[in-house]
Amino acid sequence: MVVLPIKIYGDPVLRQRAGEIPKLDDSVVKLVSDMLETLKQENGLGLAANQVGVLKRVFVVNLSHVKEGEKPLAIINPVLVDKAGEIIGEEGCLSIPGIFEDVVRAKKVTFKGIDISGKEITIQAEDLLSRVMQHELDHLNGILFIDHLSKIKREQIDSQLNKISEKALEVKKSSLVKDSQ
Repeated sequence: MVVLPIKIYGDPVLRQRAGEIPKLDDSVVKLVSDMLETLKQENGLGLAANQVGVLKRVFVVNLSHVKEGEKPLAIINPVLVDKAGEIIGEEGCLSIPGIFEDVVRAKKVTFKGIDISGKEITIQAEDLLSRVMQHELDHLNGILFIDHLSKIKREQIDSQLNKISEKALEVKKSSLVKDSQ
């Protein structure tokens, strides 16, 4: 398992829609394994493939460090088929470090997709798991949690977002320089 570099706000891949995975193969299994390892190392709750620069419709969730007994899960080609209720809660994102804001999400959701063994699955979730799954599905559609904020709230964090984006650009430039040497 490999810890993958997380794409940071400002990277164009975060605004792109990930494509369906037509066939479950070893590359997808390895991607899921690496994403779970990355999520564990970063102490995050969820991770979508485009956050690690891969435009495939898969995300992983691991709530085990906040809810005892929870097992990590991966969902390939996830589809939100039902939602109910509304809940407001704080969200953050590995791709937008240091920013945490309240976001309105559905309280309960039902997702369909494929698990890592290729079996069709249906997952019913509520509260935190529901929130994380909706957040990750947004990523796969090129949407960030900050897009759910009011215009006023977004303006309040714009300078922080610009700093994150500038820092990400500096890191990208320095890695390009290292690669060319």
